[in-house]
Amino acid sequence: MTDALGWRRTFGVIAPSTNTIVEPDFYRMTVPGVTAHFSRIHIRDQNMAGDAGMERLLEQIRDEIGAACERVLTCEPDYMVMGMSAETFWGGVAGNRAFVKQIHDLTGLQVATGAEACERALRLYEARRIGVVTPYQPVGDANVRRFFGELGFEVAGVTGLRCPTAVSIAHVGEGRLREALTGLAALEGVDALVQCGTNLSMVSLADEAERWLGLPVIAINAATWWMALRDNGIEDKVYGAGSLLREH
Repeated sequence: MTDALGWRRTFGVIAPSTNTIVEPDFYRMTVPGVTAHFSRIHIRDQNMAGDAGMERLLEQIRDEIGAACERVLTCEPDYMVMGMSAETFWGGVAGNRAFVKQIHDLTGLQVATGAEACERALRLYEARRIGVVTPYQPVGDANVRRFFGELGFEVAGVTGLRCPTAVSIAHVGEGRLREALTGLAALEGVDALVQCGTNLSMVSLADEAERWLGLPVIAINAATWWMALRDNGIEDKVYGAGSLLREH
């Protein structure tokens, strides 16, 4: 039997309960025959001020992610998608691979993570020197630097927005994001920009920024969705979400 709406694929998506951006982003990038089904990680304390606050937030994610996976498995998805990104960068490349294994062991399914999606996209664009914008605290930025550095990319700069709570990430406006992108693009030798943080609204702005900066701008929600589609043999083009989904 085939799902009436998800006749090509059904995706199980894991996201923090505080996230208000990734779900509508995924829905607006959907293609015929593919459906996304969200399971929320209960975040009881969304304070992420300072490194200690961010570490506490990640501890909650680690404690709750197993139950979130179990819940979404009841709809019998074909594939898993992570609608959260910080944990996928934590611990560098080895940490990401261990995280992927954890989700696979819990669900028996393949999984798209933001970190691996960005890695694939940067290799596709043959990028070498990158700039990164995040909503994270310094400890999060350090893990992002480590991940990309271990893969052989040179990180010219990271603009961390230091959002004080998990919900406040979604409140960052376009003006602040434009400022961050233009500042990073001005760094010497930068040939691609990456945005981390699935609750940071960047998909539409990244699409526009590629035109006025003349660089690939990889919004993590677009990259993760692209990885999920392409891993499942779905080659549909999506417009308004950046060159990755439009051209690759």
